[in-house]
Amino acid sequence: MYIKTGDTVTVITGSQDDKFVTDKKGKKTRKTGRVLKVFTNTERVLVEGINKVKKHQRPTQANDKGGIIEVEAPIHVSNVAIVDPKTGTPTRVGYRIVDGKKVRYAKKSGESLDK
Repeated sequence: MYIKTGDTVTVITGSQDDKFVTDKKGKKTRKTGRVLKVFTNTERVLVEGINKVKKHQRPTQANDKGGIIEVEAPIHVSNVAIVDPKTGTPTRVGYRIVDGKKVRYAKKSGESLDK
């Protein structure tokens, strides 16, 4: 899979609530977030602040009140794109061999994605 934990991604498809955020001037910008976890077997990623769902929590010793909490739900990897580190726009990922290692790079700017 071309997305790894810690990458910054943007939502390219899905519901309007998950794709765009509107600022005070009324301008729409794409939502971005950091990948918290990658589920390779189901091809899904957990992105910080994206695809929030409400979950009913039963009272426990840790949370004695319980109630309804908001948590992030996984989103399919085809619905997100990596953000280009140079331009800040969604980009596709390519691979190069550098010093005998396979390295990911952004197709738009050619910038390396791996540290």
